[in-house]
Amino acid sequence: MKKNQIDFITLGCSKNLVDSEILMKQFEANGYKCTHDSKNPQGEIAVINTCGFIGDAKEESVNTILEFADAKEKGRLRKLFVMGCLSQRYKSELEKEIPQVDKYYGKFDYKQLLKDLGRAEVPSCRGLRTLTTPRHYAYIKISEGCDRHCAYCAIPLITGNHVSRPQSEVIEEVKRLVADGVKEFQIIAQELTYYGIDIDGKQHIAELVSEMADIPGVKWIRLHYAYPTHFPYELLDVIREKPNVCKYLDIALQHISDNVLSAMRRHITKAETYELIERIRKDVPGIHLRTTLMVGFPNESEDDFDELVEFTKWARFERMGAFAYSEEEDTYSAIHYVDNISQDVKLKRLEKLMALQQEISSEIAASKVGKTFKVIIDRKEGDYYVGRTEYSSPEVDPEVLIPAAERTLRTGSFYNVKITDSEEFDLYGTVIC
Repeated sequence: MKKNQIDFITLGCSKNLVDSEILMKQFEANGYKCTHDSKNPQGEIAVINTCGFIGDAKEESVNTILEFADAKEKGRLRKLFVMGCLSQRYKSELEKEIPQVDKYYGKFDYKQLLKDLGRAEVPSCRGLRTLTTPRHYAYIKISEGCDRHCAYCAIPLITGNHVSRPQSEVIEEVKRLVADGVKEFQIIAQELTYYGIDIDGKQHIAELVSEMADIPGVKWIRLHYAYPTHFPYELLDVIREKPNVCKYLDIALQHISDNVLSAMRRHITKAETYELIERIRKDVPGIHLRTTLMVGFPNESEDDFDELVEFTKWARFERMGAFAYSEEEDTYSAIHYVDNISQDVKLKRLEKLMALQQEISSEIAASKVGKTFKVIIDRKEGDYYVGRTEYSSPEVDPEVLIPAAERTLRTGSFYNVKITDSEEFDLYGTVIC
């Protein structure tokens, strides 16, 4: 047990990661040594930043808390704290079920932890972060909360209404990170396209991204978690015209059947969704789309699912993830619908959809063989350097593997790489200059 060392464990999405990074910076300014997601935690204090989105994520969070609670009981840990979405929503239940935790914090009061340890927030570090990512890329969170209230989603119950960060604050953060050597920025929010509406009733995401792109030193910008309803088409102009805005868009669609979309309260139709995808691909040639789809929503019929399969065949998403519906208490669907699709049917539909996507992804990967792409190097792993094209986000998307024996490459640097082979998802290449 190392005195004055805090081990941070972050579960769930990159939005949680940003919160952990903010808190780590404050603790380091107070004289603590901080580690993040260490394989061998040895600190006297542990802070677990939890996820509470769906059943599997909640289970992972609870199991992690129990693991560290056990370590505390055995004397390997002096203090244990829990923060994030799970404890925001289930604080009282967790306090009863896992009392070994010294204190639970929610999604927004976690800075109180400093005071509870007898420390104070350092004003000069306000807004700064200790990056846990490789130093060449960072996540930029531009808002909190969500106003969409989809039937299945517990996020608004956890995070509350959408609150945009001031544009000037976001821009200043990007400038600071550029000065620290960051080249690539992943722009994140619960709902990216809603940015600005809570300020003056207008969508300002295109304006924000355009201003970011004009900052010297910003090499790549990549956009995550857009919403299809009332999509701001002016954003496509920015993606197309700004060379450092990656031709990449993460836009969760969930389903295509009008029956299911209506029940989900997505406020968009099948026809509008097809039109949206066509418009995006037309306005930004070569764009790579990432989406998330859901199977097994209450009353999803075989015909509804067949529509989803046909849509997936038509859209040929470059990146697609899917998950089975998980009923979350107090959501609209939990209150008004019966979870009447069996787990067996859900899993069969999920397997079929993902098998189809695997075929599509393999074909798209194979089509890149023989072509040359700009690649940023993330790390060296075994016999390969591992990098990404502009069409891949860190940790979730296909990577480019380059034989390390060919030449020495620098992490965080860009190279032109000719693709020589492909697998189902990843690519292999050789540096040509």
